[in-house]
Amino acid sequence: MATGRKPFRFGVDLITPVPRRAWVEKCRKAEDLGYDVVGVGDHLGMPAPFPALVLAAENTERVRLKTFVLNAGFYNPVLLARDVTGTDQCTGGRFELGLGAGYVKAEFDAAGIPFPTARQRLDHLERTIEQLKRSYADPAHQPRPAQPSGPPLLLGGRGNGLLALAARYADAIAFIGATASHKMLLADAAELTERVGFAKAALGARAPEVELNVFAHCVDVTADRRAGLEAVHRRMPERTVEQLAALPTVLVGTAAQIADQLETHRERYGFSYFTVLEHNLEALAPVIDLLHGK
Repeated sequence: MATGRKPFRFGVDLITPVPRRAWVEKCRKAEDLGYDVVGVGDHLGMPAPFPALVLAAENTERVRLKTFVLNAGFYNPVLLARDVTGTDQCTGGRFELGLGAGYVKAEFDAAGIPFPTARQRLDHLERTIEQLKRSYADPAHQPRPAQPSGPPLLLGGRGNGLLALAARYADAIAFIGATASHKMLLADAAELTERVGFAKAALGARAPEVELNVFAHCVDVTADRRAGLEAVHRRMPERTVEQLAALPTVLVGTAAQIADQLETHRERYGFSYFTVLEHNLEALAPVIDLLHGK
């Protein structure tokens, strides 16, 4: 199914708020371990995305900085355009924008924002993207983005509407790899294949240009792959050990075995960009070493 062989990229999503010094240390560690992207989510109780990424940029040299992903429903599109272009400017053009439609009703409630329907959230996301594009193209818009066409856009989600929107606008598409975003039930290989296939069909001629990302929920570098998979199965009994072994969201085995798995997943699905949560920051590092530049 793969439409092209893009080089691997690896990202880590930092979700725990910590004081300045500890934040800087985490970001530097991610860069030292070989990660390509440092991301910050957009949930209440997590780090504030834009200042956290600017601070990360000030204390690193190479990594890209990404919102992974912003809840578009929290933002006025015009005001968001100012923050996006300002962050791109402050990071020296290392910023990448990840956007989603938003899905956690409790967070909308806590913020005092009415929770729209799925259709309304998707429409707002599209209006936001269109406003961002207008702002990037407007020579009078300030601050000016460091990247002339604006930061690369990643859209994250799994529904048909979101994937169709991503096919029109995104530079990268992120697949959460779960059957529903509110429940930790990993999508099986058949569902993931169907979702990726839908996205590629919607992309059409753009498919070779667009990067495909997947979120790796489980990472365990171990000499005993079977025992590692059985441990995951005990936490997620809805999937058999054999099903878990086939998923790009479950990376278990020696570093070499996992590297082989990632090459297989790139060939099968087109996934070249893998993201983990910060508790797996160190776990994935030996795999990154094996795949750097490939």
